[in-house]
Amino acid sequence: MIAAMFGTMVVGTDGSETALQAVREAADLAIELGAVVHLVSAYEPVANQRLQEERESIPPDLEWLINPREDVRAALEDAAEQLRARDLTVETHPREGDPADAILDVAEEQQAQLIVVGNKGMSGAKRFLLGSVPNKISHHAPCSVLIIRTT
Repeated sequence: MIAAMFGTMVVGTDGSETALQAVREAADLAIELGAVVHLVSAYEPVANQRLQEERESIPPDLEWLINPREDVRAALEDAAEQLRARDLTVETHPREGDPADAILDVAEEQQAQLIVVGNKGMSGAKRFLLGSVPNKISHHAPCSVLIIRTT
């Protein structure tokens, strides 16, 4: 019954070690449940002027590497490869904007039954800050939320 309840999960990551710890624990759960995993990471928009300046400083054949998504895509693909190596079905979702909003949007789009995030930033007084990603998700999620203790 639990496997049917949590067949699709959204997992947030920023590529940090604590986030990857949450991804690994989410993977363990996904294996037990046979769940599909949707990895989400957000990036801040970068001014076009800055992107142009960075492109001008590298060889033309590498200009495609300079865009605001590349670091996020690399972090997502690294995490996805680890999960695929464990025979999980994984989709990645790089999103521009606020990390909590990105995770919530993907959860709604994919009709997820579970969101998994790490607790980084939720210790002590920090857990009361409105900007805390796990805090915002826990209050606005369209489904169940699992906050992994990573700190």
